[in-house]
Amino acid sequence: MSIGGKKVYHVFSCATWSEYMVIDANYILKVDPSIDLAYASFITCGFTTGFGAAWKEAEVKSGSSVAIFGLGAVGLGAISGAKMQGATKIIGIDKNDMKKEKGKAFGMTDFINPCDSDKSVSQLVKELSGGMGVDCSFECTGVVPLLTESLESTKVGTGQTIAIGVGADPTVQFDLTILYGRTLKASVLGGIKPTSELSIISDKCQKKEFPLRELLTHEVQLADINKAFELLKQPDCVKVVIKIKII
Repeated sequence: MSIGGKKVYHVFSCATWSEYMVIDANYILKVDPSIDLAYASFITCGFTTGFGAAWKEAEVKSGSSVAIFGLGAVGLGAISGAKMQGATKIIGIDKNDMKKEKGKAFGMTDFINPCDSDKSVSQLVKELSGGMGVDCSFECTGVVPLLTESLESTKVGTGQTIAIGVGADPTVQFDLTILYGRTLKASVLGGIKPTSELSIISDKCQKKEFPLRELLTHEVQLADINKAFELLKQPDCVKVVIKIKII
């Protein structure tokens, strides 16, 4: 891929903003043509990354408890995945109170706003999960200190944390993972295989098993793409759809 004769590098073999691109056939999924194109874009990443983390990476067990740090599209996807797997306690954590209703729409049972308490997030999670912590936690923000909080929120000896968010120089306290028997696992795009597993998610979307409409909060035309970046800073924003007119 090039621009002006110079080679351009892209992330994860995706060239989203290119007019033309050559990609691996394994990255292509045929979907029902009746699916809303906005919703189809939501399941390519974001929502699917969180959903896959709960479904494929953590393999959340029925009757278990989970905590999700960050209720953007990824976190809401993790809530949906945990719900599908049968989790009975799904705790969402976000500094934005507007995300509470979004979380409930996807299956969240409890909500924590860390700004409302002087206690650590891990303490608040333990209070909602019988004092022992949750079976599994998902760090979806990439905020470095929250990785440690996410680990501390899980049960000693059996707790599992899935790191999804990408942050700079992630560090954790060693005794929180290996010495205390907790497990830390990283996840790339939710561990989803595009051809065999993304189609399952697509089918579920067609059956309206996920309230994807809750993700769509704003739309802009391609000419207003800079506005999209500003909208992302708004507290009520989850996903901005950029409409590209195809000639």
